[in-house]
Amino acid sequence: MNIKIGMLNESDVKIGIIASRFNEVVVSKLIDGAADALDRHGVDMESVDLVWVPGAFEIPVTAKKMAESNKYDAIICLGAVVRGETDHYEHVATEVTKGIASVSLNTGMPVLYGILTTDTVEQAINRAGMKSGNKGFECAVDALEMINLFKNL
Repeated sequence: MNIKIGMLNESDVKIGIIASRFNEVVVSKLIDGAADALDRHGVDMESVDLVWVPGAFEIPVTAKKMAESNKYDAIICLGAVVRGETDHYEHVATEVTKGIASVSLNTGMPVLYGILTTDTVEQAINRAGMKSGNKGFECAVDALEMINLFKNL
């Protein structure tokens, strides 16, 4: 059996990060986590493009545009959708999730899902590096693993 796994160290990659300005206090921590992971794993930070969009809903179309440019080896999507008093949360969270999955499947590019969907801002802050790890860091590591896996398939 020939088993293929993705390695983590990679210096010669081009990565796009899409970040939502909505809930920027949380999202900025996710960006910091992603940058930390990429730097720790030898990625030249000059080869990382950060793109800001107004909210999480705009992330999938931006990911599609970036994927179709063929400039990137992977795209990391970072945002935070926090439940409010209306059902707006449900619609945004669902469509962002579907949209990101669709971009990845339709383009064949690793598009990493770093969208926090939480009931409270406190939960989002915890998942952005306070108590529960940093989802941005995790997505960056996963992006490197997927890039290397795809190179070996």
